[in-house]
Amino acid sequence: MKKLSLTVSAIALTSMLLSACGGNNGNNGNNGQSASASASDSPKPSASASAPASPASGGQVEIFSWWTGAGEEAGLKGLIGLFSAKYPEIEVINAAVAGGAGTNAKAVLASRMQGGDPPDAFQVHGGAELNTGWVAADKVIELNDLYESEGWKDKFPKDLIDLVSKDGKAYSVPVNIHRGNVAFYNKKIFDDNGLKAPTTFDEFFQVADALKAKGITPLALGDKEPWAATMVLENVLLGVLGADDYKKLWTNELSFDDAKVKQSLETFKKMLSYVNEDHAARNWQDAAQLVANGEAAMNIMGDWAKGYFTTDLKLEANTDFGWVPTPNTTGSFMVITDTFAIPKSSKNETNAKEWLKVLGSVEGQDVFNPLKGSIPARIDADISKYDVYGQSTIEDFKTAKLAPSMAHGSAAPEGFTTQANQVVNIFVTNGDVDQALKALKAAQSSSIK
Repeated sequence: MKKLSLTVSAIALTSMLLSACGGNNGNNGNNGQSASASASDSPKPSASASAPASPASGGQVEIFSWWTGAGEEAGLKGLIGLFSAKYPEIEVINAAVAGGAGTNAKAVLASRMQGGDPPDAFQVHGGAELNTGWVAADKVIELNDLYESEGWKDKFPKDLIDLVSKDGKAYSVPVNIHRGNVAFYNKKIFDDNGLKAPTTFDEFFQVADALKAKGITPLALGDKEPWAATMVLENVLLGVLGADDYKKLWTNELSFDDAKVKQSLETFKKMLSYVNEDHAARNWQDAAQLVANGEAAMNIMGDWAKGYFTTDLKLEANTDFGWVPTPNTTGSFMVITDTFAIPKSSKNETNAKEWLKVLGSVEGQDVFNPLKGSIPARIDADISKYDVYGQSTIEDFKTAKLAPSMAHGSAAPEGFTTQANQVVNIFVTNGDVDQALKALKAAQSSSIK
């Protein structure tokens, strides 16, 4: 496994609160309201679930996340079911808030933390989102004791532990690894038209032209929440720059006004000419469904889309849909990891630690990830529980060059991500490359130290 080197810079919690509250405009149909539910809403654990653990403290544990649909909700309910089998006397409060990539949840969480009403454990992306936000603001507890007692230091890859640590101290527990540089495609469309899934930019545009000539939308996009378009841009950046130079953007070794960044924006602009006209009215699930239904050929998305295809839409991997790395990124792996941290002011810290133990266990990871579409964070998970997509991604992760996601908070501070989403949102509308370059450079100068 290649070393993932991330440099993170501390920012004040105030800045994080402002960006979290001001930069997100998407919702998933419920205006960001909490979808709270007790453990009784969770699926019953399987007969193989572990016997109740002891000692148990009773009481409650409130779990805060943005997992409310498309495979992720099923995965979360699986975890809750497993936890409840181990700790039947602890009531689980599922305080999930809808909105892809946490667009609404992060604002709600910031408000709750600022108002002195934190959940007991909350979802946070590993990397800058965790370290330059909550850790730098001294709002989460250190978890080295759990890593020692559970033996996690040699069960999670070192690169992954680095993403959830600062100054040698771990602050959250990873439940999965997502790959962000995936182009999913409708196999029937490609087979019927004698096309091969593109792995380079030249191949992508050749395929897109052939599809467009037949009246087929080449690329599905749902950027009602702007992060979805930002994901396409970060994949283009990875493809043009390569993993090594891409990572230099987040350490100020490469400027956003570099000629290759300009080339990336021009390529991104050309790709946008092949998307569905109603992209701004759709969320990521809607876009993925266009591919599933045969109304569009391809969709660039993280592999939570795979979870949506198989768990929600009941499609079969490598039969109904296929996948390839996004253009020019073969051999690279855009890393996104969902983790959970515990606020310092948690009302039920002991129970929250028991929740994290379940998340970090082999059983917990193997309950959650096949449903979510992600791969386990642990190196000793049971790969027989994963389908052909999961098994191939597990193998790719072992050898690929790792790159942190900009759109999902691993690469840069929250302030930069918010500004980048705004820049991309404007760029999708006006296509002004020079304006976007200047705005991204300004965001880099103000946010990445």
